[in-house]
Amino acid sequence: MKVLRTPDKCFKDIKGYPFKPIYTNIVSNDGTEIRIHHIDEGPKNGPVLLAMHGQPVWSYLYSKMIPILNNSGIRVIAPDLVGYGKSDKPAQREDYSYQNQVDWMNQWLVKNNLDELTFFGQDWGGLIGLRMIVDNPERFIKISMGNTGLPYMPNTSSEVIDEVIKFRKSNIKLTLLSMAKELRKMDSGNTHPALKFMYWQKFCWDTKNLPVGLLNSTMMESISKKSIRNHFILHSLGLSKISPYMSNLMKAYEAPYPSSKYKMGCRAMPSHVPIIPDESLEAMKKSREFFTSTNKPFLSVFAGDDPITNGMEKDVLNMVPNAISVPNIGGGHFYQWTRPKELSNIIIDFIDNKL
Repeated sequence: MKVLRTPDKCFKDIKGYPFKPIYTNIVSNDGTEIRIHHIDEGPKNGPVLLAMHGQPVWSYLYSKMIPILNNSGIRVIAPDLVGYGKSDKPAQREDYSYQNQVDWMNQWLVKNNLDELTFFGQDWGGLIGLRMIVDNPERFIKISMGNTGLPYMPNTSSEVIDEVIKFRKSNIKLTLLSMAKELRKMDSGNTHPALKFMYWQKFCWDTKNLPVGLLNSTMMESISKKSIRNHFILHSLGLSKISPYMSNLMKAYEAPYPSSKYKMGCRAMPSHVPIIPDESLEAMKKSREFFTSTNKPFLSVFAGDDPITNGMEKDVLNMVPNAISVPNIGGGHFYQWTRPKELSNIIIDFIDNKL
């Protein structure tokens, strides 16, 4: 396995991320050493929150929440998934899979001997983290999550599966705006979610120099359609660094990727979301059975205005009979950034047994 490592200098101008890097070396199935980055902030004797991010972000996503949580006495540990942030980045598409991500993060968890954890995960942070809990239940005391889930659709029709596979392989060219238009329809009508999510999967894979900074900007800060279009054009021409539309947030999310070859994880992982039956089916069944029977305190906190994951909330509550559900807090898909106080205070109350 060929592994890329982002030079430290790429992160030197990041605003609002003053945290000391901590690195752990794990070993992949083929014997390749992979370095995983995490941050560990707050009182060492406080309750510990393991906060996991998704795609296409990194632990920077929690930078607004960490001071709030620390001030309440909570220690926050936030890793970067392999392929993201300051963690190493395998270079080939076949290096990435759902199972590999779970295996890599399980190793990281054990090597750091983390226990007595409260978990919070969103997006891929939930998909991976929830399965880490199943594999290491003795290390977790409480579970919280939102804008994520454990998709399990064993009875998806062959017609839907064939249509998704055909679309992914097609020569259809998606623009950023045409892809976003389809994603906004995910929680409307009776269309199978795979027939909408496939637009995100195809856009991410087909776009070799995925505009990670711009994608995150559209979900976390106010940006006009004109600015989106103009920056996307400049990005496509390799001129994003001189774009007048480049914000500090966009710089932070482009920082891990000095060139497009570093973006394989961002491009590949959406296709591994098990929105149709795949090789993860049995592992998902096992995981769901665990959460159906667990007596660990479980908190569901969703934004409610994220079309990508709105439909998952009902499934999560059906899967976890003892789950506590709080009212939706808004903020869209990456509400860690847009609703940091609201989300932090809910997690604080959960940890303090006030929910």
